[in-house]
Amino acid sequence: MITTHIPGFPRIGEHRELKFALERHWRGEIDVHQLEAVGAELRAKHWQLQRDAGMDFVTVGDFAFYDQVANHIQLLGCEPARFGFTQHEAELARYFTLARGVADESHADTDCTCSHAHGSERHALEMTKWFDTNYHYLVPEFDRQTQFTLASRRLFKEVDEALRLGHRVKPVLLGPLSFLWLGKEKATGFDRLSLLPSLVRVYVDILQRLGGAGIQWVQVDEPILGLDLPPAWREAFESAYAALRQADVSLMLATCFSP
Repeated sequence: MITTHIPGFPRIGEHRELKFALERHWRGEIDVHQLEAVGAELRAKHWQLQRDAGMDFVTVGDFAFYDQVANHIQLLGCEPARFGFTQHEAELARYFTLARGVADESHADTDCTCSHAHGSERHALEMTKWFDTNYHYLVPEFDRQTQFTLASRRLFKEVDEALRLGHRVKPVLLGPLSFLWLGKEKATGFDRLSLLPSLVRVYVDILQRLGGAGIQWVQVDEPILGLDLPPAWREAFESAYAALRQADVSLMLATCFSP
């Protein structure tokens, strides 16, 4: 039996609703709850469009208020320590601080209650192009102190949203090898690939939780499979995906780029 789905859906909105809502939020014209409401409305609309088009599964996890890599930085609990985040900041306020930085107190996001570190340490994450497209993403930062933990429930909340609306859900994740590849080492002599075992353990936890919610299929995007990878990175796929198969959910490996 053939089932249908799409890899992802544009999040900006038919009339660029997300862009305008973000700009209004950053100007202080709408609060975080109003911004979240715009996101929820767009997701519901886009899931219904997929269902109306005859898709058997709707894709969940492709929505982002900034970009999908930034989503994974929070999902995987690896916000750089240099930002000085504590346990008191709202998740979305931290997210925008990663994306926009804080030049000084007078430029701080009105929703962010962060205790500010020195300005030079709170510049935004580097932004670079997503492969050979004109889209951009925030570059993760890795060093010997980087640790991973399941730190955000946003993906699971969005899965619950779609399930409550009566949809069959296929979540999508950026794969662990691509997440590491897209990041940058911030310490001399450090190899970010050494972080893979600890990162994979968090992915297994995510997949197990999705399986426990009744999810059958999870799409895992590994766009770096279209690149000419160093041998160590190619070989790492075997061990990483052997570990991911521990989770009681079927994986759909996807890639969309090639040399």
